[in-house]
Amino acid sequence: MEISRDDLKLEFKQHLITYLNLLDIKVEDIKDDEPLFGGDLGLDSIDSVEMIVLLDREYGIKIKNPTEGRQVLVDVNTIVDYIIANRTK
Repeated sequence: MEISRDDLKLEFKQHLITYLNLLDIKVEDIKDDEPLFGGDLGLDSIDSVEMIVLLDREYGIKIKNPTEGRQVLVDVNTIVDYIIANRTK
């Protein structure tokens, strides 16, 4: 069964909180169009590596190229669109 885009956003945000140990953040605190880096979340390059691991483990998506990573790891909307287009699990 296909998961809806909204459900996938919710699922991804939950994974983001878990993988990045964002203990003070709730799902509703993460805006879909807020930049993940340089925004209120304060994510850094270590977090980007963790997100690449998250995408691989949870969705079967391998990002090997840093340029591709910078184009994908922009905000929740961009990542979810990428997951929908490229997921293997």
